[in-house]
Amino acid sequence: MRAKALGTTGLIVTPIGLGLAAVGRPGYINLGRDADLGSDRSVEALARRSHELLDAAHAAGIRYVDTARSYGLAEAFLASWLDRRGLSRIDLTVGSKWGYTYTAAWRSDAVAHEVKDHSLPTLRRQLAESRDLLGDRLRLYQVHSATLESGVLRDQDVLAELTRLRGEGLSIGLTVSGPRQADVVRRALEVEVDGLNPFASIQATWNILEPSAGPALAEAHAAGWGVIVKEALANGRLTSHSMGSAARALGRLAARYSAPVDALAIAAALANPWADVVLSGAVTVDQLRGNLGALKLSLTPGDGDALSALAEPPDRYWATRKALPWS
Repeated sequence: MRAKALGTTGLIVTPIGLGLAAVGRPGYINLGRDADLGSDRSVEALARRSHELLDAAHAAGIRYVDTARSYGLAEAFLASWLDRRGLSRIDLTVGSKWGYTYTAAWRSDAVAHEVKDHSLPTLRRQLAESRDLLGDRLRLYQVHSATLESGVLRDQDVLAELTRLRGEGLSIGLTVSGPRQADVVRRALEVEVDGLNPFASIQATWNILEPSAGPALAEAHAAGWGVIVKEALANGRLTSHSMGSAARALGRLAARYSAPVDALAIAAALANPWADVVLSGAVTVDQLRGNLGALKLSLTPGDGDALSALAEPPDRYWATRKALPWS
């Protein structure tokens, strides 16, 4: 798999990365999770599954792994895998996130799975926790789901700390979510601390159902930021687990390529010239291999037009996502 730089960060990544959101904790919001993950959600079972996925990803050439403090024990699973394999910061790029604290106590039916707090004390506490596990292998640290409402992009204390960390060599990014993703990206591009912008990468949701952030992501890419795409499969709505009209339409097109639905959805994300990395959120090795099939697909302009017709209004898309059950 061809390696490339993530914008101007100097970090080396690959077109497909592995995200650990779905395997670091027992509960998540992907459709078909019960079938994919099974009934054994123990710490030991998910650690084993994480290691199997990481082994397969590394063997396939994937060199970017994405995790977060709120992904249960995902950072710990990743750290133990890195230790077992003897891999260092030069062998692959590790990105994590701060701003949410995991609160589900290893339950899928928890009332609240995570609590958001973008304050300076949380940044300092969670960075120390991430570094305690990952050490200098942590290369990219991202604000987790920055929004205009959270105020993190106006918090001069937080921004100054992020700028200081960037000056020390830690790449700083942010992730965005919700119907106003584009507004947050553009606001982040304007941030300055003593004439410097602390951010060098952006991670956003883009898929054929929710492509609205595309123009803003193109602007970020043009400014030298690395761009990471998350939720390219729309939390399972663009996989064989879904019976929705979009998945059926995608399935018909995928059949023409003799490819799985998920590969076509990821190929659509990879076709964006501004996309540096598209994350696979696979739960099984077979799913990961199916996702990697996207690298073999070249969509035509006509395919792009057909897929564009499947887009939903952002408010409707995000309302649907919010209603998905944790399982």
